[in-house]
Amino acid sequence: MSFDRRIYNFAAGPATLPDEVLEQARDELLNWQGLGTSVMEISHRSKEFMAVYEKTLADLRELMAIP
Repeated sequence: MSFDRRIYNFAAGPATLPDEVLEQARDELLNWQGLGTSVMEISHRSKEFMAVYEKTLADLRELMAIP
């Protein structure tokens, strides 16, 4: 996905994402983890969403040293 001239944003707010992140988002946008749907469309009560939720909480706790 590399472009000849990539624009980098150093201002506060949204930042430039690495190519690998953009490529993964592109690849999984319509078929997240083989579910046949995007992560934005899964039920917030599904086991798949709950797994994302729990991992996010665990990652935040580790990153921010939250008990």
